[in-house]
Amino acid sequence: MVLAMTTETQPGGQLGAVARGAAVALSGLHKRYGDVRAVAGVDLLISPGEVVALLGPNGAGKSTTVDMMLGLTRPDAGQALVFGQKPQDAVRGGTVGAMLQSGALLADATVAETVGLVAALYQPRAGAAASGRRRPLPVSEALTRAGVADLARRRCSKLSGGEKQRVRFAVALVCDPDLLVLDEPTVGMDVVGRRQFWQAMHDYTDTGRTVLFATHYLDEAEEYADRVVLMRSGRIVADGSVAQVRAAASGRTLRAAVPGATREMLTALPGVTGADLRAERAVLTCADSDAAVRALLAAHPNAHDIEITTAGLEDAFLALTGDREESP
Repeated sequence: MVLAMTTETQPGGQLGAVARGAAVALSGLHKRYGDVRAVAGVDLLISPGEVVALLGPNGAGKSTTVDMMLGLTRPDAGQALVFGQKPQDAVRGGTVGAMLQSGALLADATVAETVGLVAALYQPRAGAAASGRRRPLPVSEALTRAGVADLARRRCSKLSGGEKQRVRFAVALVCDPDLLVLDEPTVGMDVVGRRQFWQAMHDYTDTGRTVLFATHYLDEAEEYADRVVLMRSGRIVADGSVAQVRAAASGRTLRAAVPGATREMLTALPGVTGADLRAERAVLTCADSDAAVRALLAAHPNAHDIEITTAGLEDAFLALTGDREESP
């Protein structure tokens, strides 16, 4: 079930004018590796300024989709644009910065030298203004934004796993990108490191920049994303706000004390798809919780301690990405 798909395409899969104004526009992306179908027709628009979490189990196609978005992998079919540019041009010009798990750091270089080497790739050259190349951030500013200024003189071989992730963040930031793509950004960080990282991300997104991040920490997606995109078996199976994805996956749960009720009475209420009753405490699974609570109070006016909740994002994730038969 896909909650929101707004990609405008022209015949032949070419992206239309609306998509060309998007931060990210993917249309009909397909990718196979031999008999393995990694991505099977992904259409996605991300507007400038959105913070989007890309979720899915291992093998869902997230990394392959990100690789095609960054121009690291050529799609078998379909098209990708980043701010109206081909991905390679957007990366070359500094429009997009990426923090990838597989990004290697030079073991013998210091943190400042590593970030400085990347910054040098974006230094304006003759004809740079015409090509749209931007001026990178000062290395000291990128280090400060990423929270690693105190590690500037440390060699990368001496960094912990969490410190390496924060240095990769500085490397992604130094080109001062409009779009930041993060692949499992807080892997290896402790609780304090994760909190500091997301505070830095808040500061970055407050400037109106666009962020796409893939994570296995669902609490991060729930707390920091404006929008959640769930992938399974190479396809997008849900796309919407956290609340929309929760509701689509499992509806809502109504809990109440209902003296004198039976399970059969509660199951028969409009909007109720399942009921459990223990010691007059009812737990109702609802497709329409508004209809259910109105009917409950009409039939049982002495019902009290009523509470309506949605499932957590983890429950929605499991429901929408669990094992199901897929057509080839």
